[in-house]
Amino acid sequence: MTRTDIATMPVAERLQLMEALWESLDEDSSAAVPDWHAEVLAERTAQYEQGQEETTDWKEAKRRIRNTSASKQ
Repeated sequence: MTRTDIATMPVAERLQLMEALWESLDEDSSAAVPDWHAEVLAERTAQYEQGQEETTDWKEAKRRIRNTSASKQ
């Protein structure tokens, strides 16, 4: 399956595919989240809940990433 194949699938099918991929990773013990990563996530979640973590919506984040990548080329 290519990216083009995936891109032409209806959104509902792509979401089902994504869910199946996540479930397969969850079942794979080699894909387990390391303890240090879980600790960082817990710390950042706590900071977010206390209003200490700045957030950006996804569209803005993608724009900034693309602008940063373009300026490095």
